[in-house]
Amino acid sequence: MTEQSELKTIGLTPAIYRSDQPLFHVTRGVPLADALSMASDFLFLAKTLTEDAAYATNTDRHAWAAHYLTAMSKALVDDAVKVLTRDRNVAPMSKRSAEAQG
Repeated sequence: MTEQSELKTIGLTPAIYRSDQPLFHVTRGVPLADALSMASDFLFLAKTLTEDAAYATNTDRHAWAAHYLTAMSKALVDDAVKVLTRDRNVAPMSKRSAEAQG
């Protein structure tokens, strides 16, 4: 089993689409703790921007910035979840499932 500190992003998760094409992907090989820390920072900034957006009536720039930050945060978290659950997804078939198929 892999040590928690050795887990890294797998880089399969896209973020921010245009014309049905992802513009960005999570970078492969980033330590999971660093990726999740960055997601937390992005979400903090997005939270602050949404608070500002609630009071700004003359522009939507705060809302769009928050939107992009949350999209990038979601991609980082989703990529981390893929890493943390990949061993469960390829776990050997249980004896009962094997008997049902056999």
